[in-house]
Amino acid sequence: MVQSLNLVVIVPELVLAIGAMALLMLGVATRQERGELVLWLAVGVLVMSGIFVAAGEGTELLFNGSFIVDPYARMLKLLTLTGRGVALIMSIDYWRDSGGLKFEFPILVLFAATGMLMMISAYDLIALYIGLELQSLALYVIAAFKRDSALSSEAGLKYFVLGALSSGMLLYGASLVYGFTGSTEFNQIAASVQPSDPNLGLIFGLVFVLAGLAFKISAVPFHMWTPDAMRRATPVTAFFAAAPKLAAMALLVRVVISAFPAITMEWQQIVVFLAIASMALGSFAAIGQRNIKRLMAYSSIGHMGYALVGLAAGTAEGVQGVIIYLAIYLVMTLGMFACILAMRRDGKMVEQIDQLSGLSRTKPLMALAMAVLLFSLAGIPPLAGFFAKFYVFLAAIESGLYVLAVIGVLLSVVGAFYYLRIVKIMYFDDPVERFEPMPATLATILGVSGVFTLLYFVYPAPLVAAAEIAAKSLF
Repeated sequence: MVQSLNLVVIVPELVLAIGAMALLMLGVATRQERGELVLWLAVGVLVMSGIFVAAGEGTELLFNGSFIVDPYARMLKLLTLTGRGVALIMSIDYWRDSGGLKFEFPILVLFAATGMLMMISAYDLIALYIGLELQSLALYVIAAFKRDSALSSEAGLKYFVLGALSSGMLLYGASLVYGFTGSTEFNQIAASVQPSDPNLGLIFGLVFVLAGLAFKISAVPFHMWTPDAMRRATPVTAFFAAAPKLAAMALLVRVVISAFPAITMEWQQIVVFLAIASMALGSFAAIGQRNIKRLMAYSSIGHMGYALVGLAAGTAEGVQGVIIYLAIYLVMTLGMFACILAMRRDGKMVEQIDQLSGLSRTKPLMALAMAVLLFSLAGIPPLAGFFAKFYVFLAAIESGLYVLAVIGVLLSVVGAFYYLRIVKIMYFDDPVERFEPMPATLATILGVSGVFTLLYFVYPAPLVAAAEIAAKSLF
């Protein structure tokens, strides 16, 4: 890879940063009256950034090798921006029913998106930390955005305290890696690591770096913040379930593949443990949940475990499986949270799973779309979720990780229980009071998500081919 002076490749990040600051000035000038205008303008900024991302080609290194733009970065950036934009649109009706949107909310989302794009392109430990903290600082405020809600404040405080701890672990690990390799750049770290006799101090540093990143994807045992943040941070639950984890997973993949290819056996053991622990806790802890947002929180922990199965393979096929899994998981999650945000009676959110009783008779189309998404999350063929798990398990088997693949399949069966229980409640229990009509924006998102999930098997080639190109660019 050759150093580049072509600053055009960082236009997507510049568009987000400059757009966020311009909207901040607009919001201050117009105050609260233009909250929805700022939100739609923020969606426009995200779309513009995505256009610039898609227009790029090739691989380029900038800023003395600390920032890389390659097919892998472009694909993950497009997925991240899509998740940000759709989640913003989903929040409009909630804010409208809650007394109006504060203009700061979409601006914080843009700053978080800027950090995510920096994370995905980070090719240096310092750039990694800057992107991670830019994302995290915005998300701390978003988690506690409802200042009049004690639950929201508690969620933000817990996320901040645990996030600060994880950042400290990450920094300590990065300092150890720098101390034992003499560099913070991924390619120089990779060149200095000896596969025959890896330094014990370097391995300690790698463990701390992986622990800090595992927090960001809520992998067990660093998952404690997830149920509270997703349960209490309405309406940004969909945010925490999708894009931040997607960006953090993209960063984790790049770190281990690009910076530590010589000691794959060492980090592979850590990733295998994180995968098994996350799949197990996500499967068993969700069984007893009665609040649908907490259930989806534990579900998201489990799904990050399945994605880690592909990473544990340490191959291009494994990374390809991770990318496909993240793309399909993003679509399924956004669709599910469109359903959750539409669960309203008398102007109030309804979060208990039992309140979905008889939904097939009161809202048959919503129940059908929700059932399709739940079956897909459970990994039942021929829906998209089945193929997502198929790719990561196949990569694990091809790498000889037979035990990991078998454990993953068995835990998928356990996880299917709580998804199918919701389907049973919707179709076989007596109906309760009807929900309010679903807003057009949520209905559209749910419809697109359901159709993609249902018909993915008809033409999976574009996603598979794009993921293959992105994965091979790392190796």
